[in-house]
Amino acid sequence: MIDEEILLPEDEGTVKYDEDNIRHLDDMDHIRTRSGMYIGRLGDGSQNDDGIYVLLKEVMDNSIDEFKMGAGKRIEITIEENLRVCVRDYGRGIPQGKLIEAVSKLNTGGKYDNKAFKKSVGLNGVGVKAVNALSSRFEVRSYRDNKVRTAIFERGELREDTTTESDEPNGTYIFFEPDNTLFQNYSFQSTFVETLLRNYTYLNTGLSIVYNGQRIVSRHGLEDLLNDNMTSQGLYPIVHLKGEEIEIAFTHTNQYGEEYYSFVNGQHTTQGGTHQSALKEHIARTIKEFYNKNMDYSDIRNGLVAAIAINVEEPQFEGQTKTKLGSPAMSPGGISVNKYVGDFIKTEVDNFLHKNPLVAEVLLAKIQESEKERKAIAGVTKLARERAKKANMHNRKLRDCRYHFNDTKAKERELELSEASCIFITEGDSASGSITKSRDVNTQAVFSLRGKPLNSFGLTKKVVYENEEFNLLQAALNIEEGIEGLRYNKVIVATDADVDGMHIRLLMITFFLQFFPDLIKKGHVYILQTPLFRVRNKKTTLYCYSEEERIAAIEALSPNPEITRFKGLGEISPDEFQHFIGKDIRLEQVKLRKEDLVKELLAFYMGKNTMERQSFIIDNLVIEEDLAS
Repeated sequence: MIDEEILLPEDEGTVKYDEDNIRHLDDMDHIRTRSGMYIGRLGDGSQNDDGIYVLLKEVMDNSIDEFKMGAGKRIEITIEENLRVCVRDYGRGIPQGKLIEAVSKLNTGGKYDNKAFKKSVGLNGVGVKAVNALSSRFEVRSYRDNKVRTAIFERGELREDTTTESDEPNGTYIFFEPDNTLFQNYSFQSTFVETLLRNYTYLNTGLSIVYNGQRIVSRHGLEDLLNDNMTSQGLYPIVHLKGEEIEIAFTHTNQYGEEYYSFVNGQHTTQGGTHQSALKEHIARTIKEFYNKNMDYSDIRNGLVAAIAINVEEPQFEGQTKTKLGSPAMSPGGISVNKYVGDFIKTEVDNFLHKNPLVAEVLLAKIQESEKERKAIAGVTKLARERAKKANMHNRKLRDCRYHFNDTKAKERELELSEASCIFITEGDSASGSITKSRDVNTQAVFSLRGKPLNSFGLTKKVVYENEEFNLLQAALNIEEGIEGLRYNKVIVATDADVDGMHIRLLMITFFLQFFPDLIKKGHVYILQTPLFRVRNKKTTLYCYSEEERIAAIEALSPNPEITRFKGLGEISPDEFQHFIGKDIRLEQVKLRKEDLVKELLAFYMGKNTMERQSFIIDNLVIEEDLAS
């Protein structure tokens, strides 16, 4: 256990506190000073939840709201040099008389009275103001009635305001360049941008988005979303059902666990909420009642891949970034979200199963297979849970972290810490010892493996409970019932940069792909990049992560710098290690794409030695002489 710090109040006589300490921040200054309250993390664009994508989303949400109101079927997005963003829609255009206020005054907007916008995401009058405040340059143009009003801002400060004649179609144009003093070394990644934009088209059939000249559309909504994202073959054709304010799609696969995509008014609620919970509850209940059998809900949902999108008047989200729906009702004083979703699923899914007996037959076989496996491991799970609980109590494998708040900005601090929370999975006492001594105990936990983990390919989930390493890791991550309970935002595999280290990485990724694929698909699994070399002279030390960096460092520090080759994590002193797991940490996210069919991927790389894999190794063998040349 980690000892809690004992914080004593400072001597009242040592701290000055008077009228000079009371400050008022105007809207733009407040956003810049407390950016976490508005967009979450800042980041450099290397992760899909970094702030620059939130800025893009806030601008896009307004254009999408125009489309939902029947104004403008095309949105054009251009990102120049992965740094500067232009968004042009063909909606109604911001009312020109209130253009400045609409983009610079908090709590100002057209979405409060449900007249101009009925089912909108941006209800709080904040979004585009945050984009303005956090951009080194922000330009907005409103095209209406053959006139264009243009306003240019720098870091939230108005610099120009002009109105001229124009023959351009009605709509809004916004340009922004994120402030690189806040988003240091940032770069928009096309993969994350395309995912964001495709999600908009899945939820708005008929909408055309043109991104850097590429047209993105969807004709089948959530059915397209599942088809584009599933990495395991569906056991039956995707069931796609639509109602007045609701749309769902689902199928089952042979993968373990459950996988959900949920949306509210076009907003991707990555952390779920009341609508996703209702989907999980009622789809299992309806299927159970259809078969009229004593089924366990976990067996019904095992392998389920599902999506839900609903429209809610005045949605309540948990946090400004709108990643979790908190609304209890579809509209003020209206039917609850749970009942609305439940009534729809009860009627439509039940009807579908009655009309499609072949699908019902395949689904029943899948549920029975899951039930058979669950009962087969029932005898070991209870003992395994008790063993994991006892082991965690004594901290045998896990050196946990803590979230520690000691200031008045608790909510903002909690957001920052929860997003920064991570666990390093490393091998051996020396490596875990170095990381443990170097880490931030508030946000960074360490899990120590003992030797190489088991190759879990082809094994059933029984091995998770029978194998001590896997059982304790599952308990540490708290993912036995799904990743909703995941205790850390990032799961980081930290191994030596050698053949053995690479093998351990593959074994750990195999484990996650085999039993917890959603952990990877939701972007939680990373590989820690550690330096291969240290190059230094009396004044400067450079850490090099590749041969190219080593050569450049030698040239920069000539003549005759000292060169050290790190053979393993345990050889890096704790004092040096803190450079690699602190603010300059280098992480490589493990990603899973549509074309990466998990079953075939694992069979090729982690299955028995097939002739195909032997041929692959021979064809791709690079010998030392080749490298030298």
